[in-house]
Amino acid sequence: MRSTTRPTTARCTLPQYMGFLISEPKSATCTRLAEVTRFSHDSANRFLHRENYQPKDLYDESIAELNPAGGTLSVDDSVLDKPYTYSADLVGYFWSGKHHQAVKGINLVTLYYTDTSGRHMPVNFRICDKSEGKTKNDYFREMLIEVLAWGLKPAFVTGDSWYSCTANLKTIRNHQTGFMFAVEKNRIVSLVKGEWRQVQNLDIPDDGLNVWLKDFGKVRLFRTTLKDQCRHYVVYLPEEVPFERDDFTLIHDQHWQIEQYHRAIKQVCHIEHFQVRKERPIRNHIFAAILAFVHLQKMQIAQAFTNIYQHQRALFKETVGTFVEAFAVGKEYLLPKITGAINA
Repeated sequence: MRSTTRPTTARCTLPQYMGFLISEPKSATCTRLAEVTRFSHDSANRFLHRENYQPKDLYDESIAELNPAGGTLSVDDSVLDKPYTYSADLVGYFWSGKHHQAVKGINLVTLYYTDTSGRHMPVNFRICDKSEGKTKNDYFREMLIEVLAWGLKPAFVTGDSWYSCTANLKTIRNHQTGFMFAVEKNRIVSLVKGEWRQVQNLDIPDDGLNVWLKDFGKVRLFRTTLKDQCRHYVVYLPEEVPFERDDFTLIHDQHWQIEQYHRAIKQVCHIEHFQVRKERPIRNHIFAAILAFVHLQKMQIAQAFTNIYQHQRALFKETVGTFVEAFAVGKEYLLPKITGAINA
């Protein structure tokens, strides 16, 4: 992590704040942080207001554990729910796949990289700011160009149908990189020159079908079925090499890592649980939560635990077990002393 340009005046540091986010089970606020540490909540608040972490800081931290060449780079976004927040910067109404409607929150767009050995971490992100007048596709193209300039060399870029517009696909092709993107069922393709059909009306073999995607060019089309719902994907390869169903399944499974990442940063890293209102502290909190996830991934790589959810449960295993035993034998009056001793 880069060093600050001048000595900080806050006693709270980034490692302390990250440790708090991945250990506190419920209330990830500055006041709660002050309760479990020896500094005031103002120190934590000053830390969030002072620092100015950037996406490149995240990339530098993640890439140290990853092979930058030959992996899969995935793009997706998630809404951080803030239904009860008023007059806070960056909070607006965004479409949520979870709620299937526009909800109040902060929209986070992430590039997530899985290397050839299976290790995976976020490498770039954007927080949607409506005042900038940019779409999620604009943010995606910016982030893609950035990580390529920083030294990442993915073999594939993947995303859902929201990111499969022609401009995105051509940008990826121009960088000599393959891709696999979901497309809507009414996307137009051609099997024979001059005859255009929707992908939903095609008979697609299990190993895919070579088609001409309108306004783009030659791609290979795949179809999946899950719970009676069909989804269609287009695959582009910069070179003519075999690409079978097993190859498609591998890339598809790697893309699923970004969905698990969205779940983890909300359930384990408290990315939604902040009470600051200004733009900079919000951005710094979100950065700290994402970086906390990166460090949990590093701990998992080092085999400190099997998965990050196991890590969180283990933190309170002894306390809960002692509490249950004391209560069962009718010594509940000793519970404050017992739990206090354990916490000490």
